[in-house]
Amino acid sequence: MTSAGTPRMLFVNLPVHDLAAAAAFFTRLGFRLDERFSDDRATCLVVNDQACVMLLAEKFFASFTTKDVADPAASTGAILTVSADSRADVDALVDRAIALGGRVAQQPSDQGYMYGRSFYDLDGHAWEVMWMDAGAAAQAF
Repeated sequence: MTSAGTPRMLFVNLPVHDLAAAAAFFTRLGFRLDERFSDDRATCLVVNDQACVMLLAEKFFASFTTKDVADPAASTGAILTVSADSRADVDALVDRAIALGGRVAQQPSDQGYMYGRSFYDLDGHAWEVMWMDAGAAAQAF
């Protein structure tokens, strides 16, 4: 929470090779784009009211850092995890990502109370989709 008592928002910024293709990929996965924060250099992908992923054209992304921009196809700098309502929702989202050109990142992980699968998006960024039974998870720890 901020000092004003409002939840902090999270904005993750990712470099992409082809902004239009990346936006289409995530739109077809069911994410909403916020046009107020989108233009020919960036697209705002809404995860929920408190979290967004900014898809930035590589040159634009590079303008925000003094370091080299990592190639997500060659190395992993972060894994973005989104929750799902059920195991079936995990499978549906990852299967759809694969059908749209994504690639399998890892084999499914099933711990009974928690289930996840992962994929690489069109640029090679790692995404994990996870469902967890919070009550059972609390008992496991």
